[in-house]
Amino acid sequence: MADETCPLTSQQVVDLYFMEHRAKLLDLAAFLDRLDRAAGESGRQDVRVRALQKAIPLLTDPASAGCADRVQRILHLLSDHTTEPTTAAHTQSALGADPNTDY
Repeated sequence: MADETCPLTSQQVVDLYFMEHRAKLLDLAAFLDRLDRAAGESGRQDVRVRALQKAIPLLTDPASAGCADRVQRILHLLSDHTTEPTTAAHTQSALGADPNTDY
């Protein structure tokens, strides 16, 4: 049985949050469709896109079923695990994926 730390029933979770997450899934599908229609290959090879594509199967991974650790696993996958300081910032915002990982 799952760790029952949520004060809601599973049906209440579905009733309250399904539409919000349906929209997020459609947004993700639209992003990937735009990427497929865009010219050039560099975007498809971008570390962020490769990380996202590797994270998507974790959403439905049977090993995660009932474990409620998907967020932790995906966050770990999308995090930069570098411990040494960067000598110079190349962008003004976080990358959202580890540029040193071969996704």
